[in-house]
Amino acid sequence: MKPKILLVDDEASACLLFEELLHDKPIELITTISANQARHAFQSTDFNLAILDQRLPDGNGLDLFAEMRRERPQQMALLITGHADVRDAVRAVREGLFDYLTKPFSNLEELEAVIDKALEMDQAYREITKLRRTLENEKQGKVPPIVVGRSAAMAKLLHQVQQAGPLDTTVVIEGESGAGKEVIAKQIHAVSKRSEEALVEVNCGALSESLLEAALFGFEKGAFTGANRTTAGYFEDADGGTLFLDEITEMSPKLQVSLLRVLQERTFARIGSSVQRTTDFRLICASNKSVEVEMKEGRFREDLYYRINVVSIQVPPLRKRQMDIMPLALSFLGHFNRKFGKDVGPFRPDAIAVLENAYWAGNVRELQNAVERAVVIKAGGPINSDDIGLPGTSASALDSTATSATPLPYRSARERFELEYFENLLKIAGGNVSEVARLSGISRQNLYPYFSRLGVLKK
Repeated sequence: MKPKILLVDDEASACLLFEELLHDKPIELITTISANQARHAFQSTDFNLAILDQRLPDGNGLDLFAEMRRERPQQMALLITGHADVRDAVRAVREGLFDYLTKPFSNLEELEAVIDKALEMDQAYREITKLRRTLENEKQGKVPPIVVGRSAAMAKLLHQVQQAGPLDTTVVIEGESGAGKEVIAKQIHAVSKRSEEALVEVNCGALSESLLEAALFGFEKGAFTGANRTTAGYFEDADGGTLFLDEITEMSPKLQVSLLRVLQERTFARIGSSVQRTTDFRLICASNKSVEVEMKEGRFREDLYYRINVVSIQVPPLRKRQMDIMPLALSFLGHFNRKFGKDVGPFRPDAIAVLENAYWAGNVRELQNAVERAVVIKAGGPINSDDIGLPGTSASALDSTATSATPLPYRSARERFELEYFENLLKIAGGNVSEVARLSGISRQNLYPYFSRLGVLKK
């Protein structure tokens, strides 16, 4: 379905501009000229984006947006105005508007880029809401984990999961720490023939050799000091289900031999017992190292490698699937708001720019921690780049200007904000003007006046 945009503006020239700007896009534009008309349209249609003039014949665009958000808390909206001052801009940010723009529009490329990004955010919000509703409506206790992502890399990965999941064969998942290997393992189990049985997870790198051996094989009472009772191991717990060995390359050579024997014979004995027990589990392994490289360098047994490496799945790092960053961030935002009983958000454009262009050495786990930290430190309201705790920009300049005893004129405050914004984008882009143009959605030609004043004109 075409995205629907509600335009609320009583100036014929502005309405014509938006009609021409969006004419060639697969977008349905509904134009109204008053707050009352907009209310009627809003009640009957689910709009992906609302573009609101600040001054309307029968009201104020900010007040109208507040009404919309009470009915649809995740409604995306832009404020356009020819009469703005700093206090209006600050209020727009705090009310949760995606962005605000001033008339006349000197840069149509920038306007188009803002609209595209707002629609992209709306789509991400809707996808996360749909996933959450699916889980809430699931009456059974065992459901697949939410796998969030819209990138081509994630689509390919999920296709591999759907192919390998039902085959009941051994799978090796490789990828950097924090990239989501555990979630993929859970998804494979969820679509397998063993989904109704247990998924037993073991981190091989978190236990010493003796503890890992006892955990896997189990032990009889009195088998060693501290064995006060007979305890079943993971090989028994996973019988009929799936055994997930995370960081398998950290397993000692001795235990690699033991694991190979269990996989080949499907029998084992608890520590301190000679009784052979049978087990039938599916094995999924994961490693943040290349198992093949570890094998070739002699740190991983060759025979075990060929025994487990039936299906190999690579989880790409988050920096190589940028389209997944905001859907993941929105999913984490909703989760932590519910966990802490807060109403923090949405993400401001400056925060989105920082999130989408960070390196994310810690991958999804680092992104999750960044969003959790933002929710923890905020009492409420939109998330700015400063709240993320990563290099970027924020609306702090506007806030300080608005609360000053002698506030700057609107043009001066906006100028200060824009210079700070582009200065920080330059840092993120390593001084590359073309990259700044791509990140901001503004042409290189229109960026040069800002860089000239900053004293930086790098190519």
